[in-house]
Amino acid sequence: MLMKTLHESGLINGDCLTVTGQTWAEYLEDIEWDPNQKVIYPATDPISPTGGVVGLWGSLAPDGAIVKVAGLHTLQFSGPARVFDGEEACFEAVSNRDYKEGEVLVIRYEGPKGGPGMREMLSTTAAIYGQGMGDKVALITDGRFSGATRGFCIGHVGPEAQEGGPIGLLKDGDIITIDAEKGTIDVRLTPAELEDRKRQWKPRITAYGSGALQKYAALVGPAHKGATTHPGFAGERHVYADI
Repeated sequence: MLMKTLHESGLINGDCLTVTGQTWAEYLEDIEWDPNQKVIYPATDPISPTGGVVGLWGSLAPDGAIVKVAGLHTLQFSGPARVFDGEEACFEAVSNRDYKEGEVLVIRYEGPKGGPGMREMLSTTAAIYGQGMGDKVALITDGRFSGATRGFCIGHVGPEAQEGGPIGLLKDGDIITIDAEKGTIDVRLTPAELEDRKRQWKPRITAYGSGALQKYAALVGPAHKGATTHPGFAGERHVYADI
């Protein structure tokens, strides 16, 4: 029924083949919607228009970012940046309560290349929430979050810091504005100011100068394209399933 309502609303491609040998349109033709059930909502009348996760774009994240809005009471936040290179530095500051209400905590160099590996920033967000500051600060990172994250937390900011993205050019005090209703995330800097900082920027030297993680960092693509180490189907010339 879920696929049925998505198809009828034009949200999936009905021409795609299924393992039955039928297309989705053919497979779903005889499926009937059960109006008496209360589990699946029709696509025309969803619980919320966006779902629990929202994409953000703007001058701070030209390649996008992700915020979990489920459970949030306030969908806008603006404040001065407090910048940390790596999660450990931010966690230490939070543990020592060395941060202020209204700040936007920035954890950078935790993206696919910068981590390397895009670690989960759960410990810091848990500490912030445990201190009762979950709704008083925001946190943004080029790393990622799990579904257990609580509070105004934005992950997957791209381009990541290790590639010279805007998040890597931030300084303490820069004003960051987030609007999860409009889907925007911006920093109050002009394009000229960002470009000037970019000229002075250098990538961070990671702890991995050789070995598997060095190879991974050299090959991995951006988060918004799946953080893969290969071109995917576009580069496929041999079907390995054919034996």
